Amino acid sequence: MSGTGPGRRKRRSSVPGTGGPAIRANHRDYNQVLMDVRRSLKRFPKGMAEAERSVLQEQLIDMILYVLHSHPELHYYQGFHDIAVTLLLTAGLRLGTAMLQTLSTHHLRDFMDPTMERTRNVLSYLMPLIQSESPALHHFLLRSEVGCIFALSWLITWYGHVLSNFHQVLRLYDFFLASHPLTPVYCAAQMVLMREGEVLQGDCDLPGVHQLLSRIPSDFPYETLISRTHNLLQRHPPPELERQTSLRHLKSISASSFRSLVISSAHQRPDIVLRQQRSPPSSVLPARSQNTLVKLAVWGLSASLGAAALAVTQTALEWGPDVLLGLF
Repeated sequence: MSGTGPGRRKRRSSVPGTGGPAIRANHRDYNQVLMDVRRSLKRFPKGMAEAERSVLQEQLIDMILYVLHSHPELHYYQGFHDIAVTLLLTAGLRLGTAMLQTLSTHHLRDFMDPTMERTRNVLSYLMPLIQSESPALHHFLLRSEVGCIFALSWLITWYGHVLSNFHQVLRLYDFFLASHPLTPVYCAAQMVLMREGEVLQGDCDLPGVHQLLSRIPSDFPYETLISRTHNLLQRHPPPELERQTSLRHLKSISASSFRSLVISSAHQRPDIVLRQQRSPPSSVLPARSQNTLVKLAVWGLSASLGAAALAVTQTALEWGPDVLLGLF
C-alpha cells in the first residue's frame, strides 16, 4: 500500500483523456502506477500490435490516476491495475473508468486504505468458511501453518493476475460485479474446498501446501466454482458468518455499503445509463477493443453517478439485486 501523501486536492470535473499531464506530474502514486502498468504486458491479448498496446497502456495510466485524483481518500495498491486493465479492455475507456471509480468506492474499498488492516480483515473470512464446510480440511490447513497469504493476490486482483485465460477472468468478473463485495473470498474458500482431496493427500507443511494452493490448475471447472460459490453465500451469508465467529469485530466498508448500493442500482434502468454516456474522448480505444466481449447488459451501480455502470453478460444477471437482497 502506498503512504498517506499530501492533503486533499480539488476534484477534476473533466473526463478521462483531458488534464492527464498535470495529474501525472503531481500525483503521489504516479511512479508506482507507471511501473505496474509497464510490467503488465501479459494482461494484453497475444498478438496485439505494439503501437496499439502502447496506447492502451497510456490510457490505463490515465484511467487509474483519474480515479485516484477524484477520490484522494483512496490509496493505490499493487494489483489495482490488474482490475483496471480488465475493465479497459472489455468496456472501453469512458465506461471502464466509470466502472473502476464506482468499484473503488464500494467493492474494492477495503483494499484502498493507507494500511492493509482491512485487507487482512477480508482474508480473515477464508478459514471460517472452510471450517464451516470441512472441519478436517480446516484442521489440516491450521497444522500446516499455511495461513491465508496464498489467496491475497486472488482477492485484490479479482484473480486477474493469476489466471492466464482471459475468458475465465471475464467470467469471474461477471460474477463478482453483480455480487456481494465479499464474494471473491467466498470464491477462494470454495476453490480450496474443491481441491480438498488433493490437499489432504500432500505433506502437511507450509511450503508444500502453499505451493499447491498457489497454483490454480489450468483446467479448473469455473462454472462449477461459480455455482458452488453462490450456494456457499446462501448457506453462510456474511452477516450470519460474522455472528457465528470471531469476525463480528471486523469492519468492512465494502460490505457495509453494499445494501444501499444494491437498492440504488435496482432503480436504475440500463438503457438510461447507456444514454448518459457521452461521446468518447479524443484518445479512443482501437475499434477491435471496444466492448467486443462484454456488451450484452449494463447494470448501473450508483444512482448518484449516472455514468457509473457495469457491463456484465446476461449470465451474470442470474445473481442480480433481487437475489442479493436475500443475503441480508
